[in-house]
Amino acid sequence: MPAKSSPKKKLSPAEQRDLDTKIQFIEGLVRRDPNYVDALQLLGDHYTARGRFTEGLQVDERLARLDPQNSLVFYNLACSYSLTNEFERAALALDQAISLGYRDFKWLAKDPDLKNLRAQPAFSAIKEKIRRLQKPDR
Repeated sequence: MPAKSSPKKKLSPAEQRDLDTKIQFIEGLVRRDPNYVDALQLLGDHYTARGRFTEGLQVDERLARLDPQNSLVFYNLACSYSLTNEFERAALALDQAISLGYRDFKWLAKDPDLKNLRAQPAFSAIKEKIRRLQKPDR
């Protein structure tokens, strides 16, 4: 599952309709099976792409309960918290993602979903943790 990211360009009306159709379909799957992790992951990604950040956050919080050892789930949760301006929670979720093994630090440094978090004081501890992990052993 790739890390989610917010749209880089405005969606055309046709793209919006297509995404809304996908969301409706996946919402139906999740109603029938509330613990369908793969469907929830897609739903969260689609909500975010559509700019429905609060709904994406709700899905990511649910996924964190269903799959508490998945580093990418916590990375996406951090993104959702950042997009909804919950920076302390975003930092905690990102720290958890790194503790669980998330290591795509190049993407983390440029992910537009984390832009707001990277500007916050809470991010400094994350940067230090990344520096320590990237330090070669001697």
